[in-house]
This record gives sequence, structure tokens and C-alpha cells, in this order.
Amino acid sequence: MRRRTDIARGLVLAALVAAVVAVVVVLLRHGDRTEYHVIFQNAGQLVKGDEVQVGGRAIGTVDDIELTDDNQARVTILVDDEYAPLREGTTALIRQTSLSGVANRYVTLTMAPDNAPALPEGATIGAEDTTTPVDLDQLFDTLDEPTRAALQEVIQGTATQYAGKGEQANEAAEYFNPALSTTRRLVQEVARDQRTLSDFLANGASVTQALAQRSDDLTDLVTHANAAAAAIAREREALSEDLRLLPQVLRRANTTFVNLRATLDDLDVLVEASKPATKDLEPFFRALRPLVRDARPTIADLRALVNRAGADNDLTDLLRRAPSVDRRARSSFRSQTAALRDSTPILEFIRPYAPDLVGFLRDFGQGAANYDANGHYARIMPMFTPYRFTENASGGLLTPQDPGDKLLGTSTLNLTRCPGAASQPPADGSAPWRDTDGDLDCNPTLVPPGP
Repeated sequence: MRRRTDIARGLVLAALVAAVVAVVVVLLRHGDRTEYHVIFQNAGQLVKGDEVQVGGRAIGTVDDIELTDDNQARVTILVDDEYAPLREGTTALIRQTSLSGVANRYVTLTMAPDNAPALPEGATIGAEDTTTPVDLDQLFDTLDEPTRAALQEVIQGTATQYAGKGEQANEAAEYFNPALSTTRRLVQEVARDQRTLSDFLANGASVTQALAQRSDDLTDLVTHANAAAAAIAREREALSEDLRLLPQVLRRANTTFVNLRATLDDLDVLVEASKPATKDLEPFFRALRPLVRDARPTIADLRALVNRAGADNDLTDLLRRAPSVDRRARSSFRSQTAALRDSTPILEFIRPYAPDLVGFLRDFGQGAANYDANGHYARIMPMFTPYRFTENASGGLLTPQDPGDKLLGTSTLNLTRCPGAASQPPADGSAPWRDTDGDLDCNPTLVPPGP
């Protein structure tokens, strides 16, 4: 008994050791990921846990960062098995989402072709296949001390300039893009004709020389302009209001003029295309005038048909009621469709008997054509079979039947006769008729006796 207990304890201990070994193997395999090493000149502010991406999609993470013996960064990455193995020729690059950030780096891979040899797990991508980003601090380090001091003053002066003016700066920035676009178009228009521009500059120099010769008059002009500016300054509130509304007016006018230009371009095409047809418009309108004059009564009647005073008396009222009529008729049409579908087999059965039915109606009318003092009457005579036809060598023989056999011709079995079985079958076999498929519910053997 004690020996069995020792064996059981040994089995439990072995199972526990196997479980621990399995857990260690799973942990060392990093789950469903494959480990690779990438050598960079520097880690580029990477941290453990940063993403590894391909084409903007995360396929792994940075697992470890260490310094090599030659002072380079050895970055250990874990790649999802879905994208492993990597192949020879794969390159790596450290990117950042912005220049001003710190902990916003990630490693992006450029995959090698699928036909390249696969890299084994734990393989290393050398520094010749990697690229390290240039940080903003490295750019500033290239500047000398006076330049960096001047740049600091520029940044501080800009901060002082915009202090408390953030809202106004945002409003100005809203018109910065339209101003650049308009200036670009203006410069393009000016530079389009170089000769005219050169003449303008030469004439401008002549004008400047002529103004220099009239310096006294120019001084008076500036003095009077100063007085005018002072008068305008006294109306600065109204001027400020005008200037405040001017950008909106200019923006709307710019949009209008741009749309008008596009419209005029389209209109030019229309005018050019319509020129050949305009010469024929005069005789066309001349011939159209009698038609318009004669169509007036028709149009007046059509107007009354479409819209007439009163209720439920014109086409407009009919169309307005059409949806309700459709809703009410929908169930009726559905029932009629079902009835027609169910009656199709009946009509298929009755159709072969149409000649018999028509003949019955026609002959029955003739049979009841006689009349006396009591009105129309019909002579009805039952027909029995007093003889039986018996075939023999000479063709056939009629032999009298027994009185009990004379009613055989009135047997109810005659109700299953096929169409055309009221007379002897013709030689071409067209009667009795069994439908094109041969499945009509009738008895083709019920035919009159005789040849």
C-alpha cells in the first residue's frame, strides 16, 4: 500500500515539473512572436514597448534596448508570427510622429521580397540596413553660440509679440492662405509678360526721376496727405468698422468672381457651339409662330385637365389619390393573381373540350327553336344500342342485342371520353385527342362501335 502511495506521489511530481517546463518554454518563446535584433547608430529615444510597424500597421513591439561593444544600439524586437519570418534585405528605420516630441518613436520595417532567404529567429539586421532619425537637438548643435543666442531672442520676441493677441493672430491666420494664393496669381500675371515688366520698371525709373525734380510739390503733397490722414484718423471708429467688414466683403467677392470666371468659360463654349445653329433660329421661330397660336386652346384645355377648381375633377386629384387606390387594390390584385394561378389547371383541362361545348350550345339552341302556344319546346329522344357490331371476314355484321344489354351505351364510363371520341377515330390518329403531353385525364378506348 505504501509503495503505491510513493508511485502516485512520483507521478504528481513529474506532472508538476512538466507543467513548469511548458510554462518556461512558452514564456521564452514570447507567445506567438518571433525575436530579432536590429543594430542602429543610436536608439533615437526609443523605449521598451514602442511599436514596430510595416506600412503604418503595427506588427510587433520593442522588447529590449542595449549598448553594443562599439557603442551602437542593439534593439530587440518581437514580430507577430503572422508576419514572420523576416527575410534577407529587410531594412529598419526609426521614425517619430513630430520633431518636438520625445516618447513618440517607433520602428518601421521595409519588407524584403517573399523569394528572399528567410532570417532565422534571433537573427540580426546590421547597421548597414538601418537608418537613425535626426533629432531637432542635433540640428541646434550645428549652430554656434551667437547664432543659438540670437535664435532664442527671436523665439522670445515672438512670444512677446503674440502675448494676449492669440485671438487676433488666429483671425489673421485665417486670411493668410487666401492672401498667398492671390499673391501667387498676381506674381504669375506680372511675370507672364517679361517685356511689359521691363518697360514698367524703366518707366518707373523715369517717373521717380521726374518726381525728384518736383520735390517741393511732392513735399506739399505729403503735407496735405498727412492732414487728410489725420482727418481720417478722427473717424477711426467708422474706419475700423469698414476695415472689419472689408475682408468678408473681399472674400465673398473673390468667391463670386472665381465662380463667374468659371461660368464665363463654360458660357464661351456654349456660345461657340450655338453659333452654327443661330442662323436657323429665325426661320424656325417664324414657322413656330402659327403652331403656338393654334396650340393655345389645347394648352388651355390641358391646363383645365391638370388643375381645375373644385374637388376630385382633375388629373392632380387623381394622382393625389393614386397611392390610396394602390394600397386598396394591392390585396385585390394579390387575390386575383392567386385565383388565376389556381384556375390555370382547370382551364388547361377544359380547353380541349371547347369545340364540344360550342357545338352543344349551338345545336341545343336549334333543338329548342320550335314553339307552340306554351312557348319554345325541345324534342328529346333517348338513343339506345339495339345492335352490336361484330367484325368478321367480310368486314362486319350487326347482330341484335339482348334487351338487358341495350343500355350499355349509356354507361357512366362515357363521362371519361377524350375530346373527339364522339365519332369513330380517323385514320391519321388525331382523335381521340390526349393533349400534347399525353396526360389528359380521359379514357381513349371509349369510342363509338364500328369502323
